[in-house]
Amino acid sequence: QVQLVESGGELVQPGGSLRLSCLASGFPFSNYAMRWYRQGPGKERELVAGITSIGGSTYYADSVKGRFSISRDNTKNTTFLQMNSLKPEDTAMYYCNAYRRVPGRDWQYWGQGTQVTVSS
Repeated sequence: QVQLVESGGELVQPGGSLRLSCLASGFPFSNYAMRWYRQGPGKERELVAGITSIGGSTYYADSVKGRFSISRDNTKNTTFLQMNSLKPEDTAMYYCNAYRRVPGRDWQYWGQGTQVTVSS
């Protein structure tokens, strides 16, 4: 059974930091690229950050560059999102996503999300 379980979301003041975790099971984690998406109130889901299967390359949305950092530990089937200098506009449900594509086929899995609220 495939599972992606996010944790670490909570209420934090502007300027604060949080570290989100996503624990994966039920599929070969090290073969999958991992991504974090978020969906704020009244907004569409957006890609925040991504990391390749062996962690050699990362991607960040312009809105989080320099503040967020994605990483992964393939020995623990876990990916992380370190979020610093948080702003109220970072308030959203954050979702973990696993993705793999080979010629002719692709796989994608989603977690249930963890809520991040940035407010004073």
